[in-house]
Amino acid sequence: MAADVIAQARQAGRTQLTEIEAKELIRAAGIPTTAIRLATTRKEAVERSREIGFPVVLKVVSPDVVHKSDVGGVKVGLNSAAAVERAFGDIMASVKLHQPQAKVMGVSVQTMARPGLEVIVGTSKDAQFGPVIMFGLGGILVEVLKDVSFRIVPIERRDARQMIHELKGFPLLQGYRGQEPANIPMLEDLLLKVSAFVDQRPEIKEMDLNPVFAYKDGLVAVDARVVLES
Repeated sequence: MAADVIAQARQAGRTQLTEIEAKELIRAAGIPTTAIRLATTRKEAVERSREIGFPVVLKVVSPDVVHKSDVGGVKVGLNSAAAVERAFGDIMASVKLHQPQAKVMGVSVQTMARPGLEVIVGTSKDAQFGPVIMFGLGGILVEVLKDVSFRIVPIERRDARQMIHELKGFPLLQGYRGQEPANIPMLEDLLLKVSAFVDQRPEIKEMDLNPVFAYKDGLVAVDARVVLES
């Protein structure tokens, strides 16, 4: 399945996977994600929403749009067919306004995940050391907080545990001031799965799972980005 997703992108001449493709790829690695469907029209968006079940999230699908929120390409908490229809039109108009040259394939219709503590898992290739894996506090503030740790791939469980404990924000994962704690063993498993996956797939240049919502009883990757070697 993973090979099929990568091959399809290659045949289309793309190195940047769509979020739909990226989530299909990471599901093959055993990483939980939100349910996701492609819709190319308002009617399809409504149909996909009913299949998945309200509330839903709509996001623009375009290999040219990296930061979807910055161009008005994300609508969340949509509870009805009418809301989905409006959101579809708003997304298309906003993306055309902000990035008129972008090739838009449609929108993804996704499950509205229960909010949780946001973390990020990323991989990239270092010129000297090869694939490296990153873990940190995620969401839109990741570039501001810069609370992250790194290891060379592949990692073992003790490495995953150390990466998590090294964060300045580790108390947040423990349930700071009564907040729901994250399941640390499941976060360790997530890091191990990502490490093993990119170690076995040298064609993957970069991977970002951000945010991943971490709960006391599980986790789910809400957004995913994958870039292939050119």
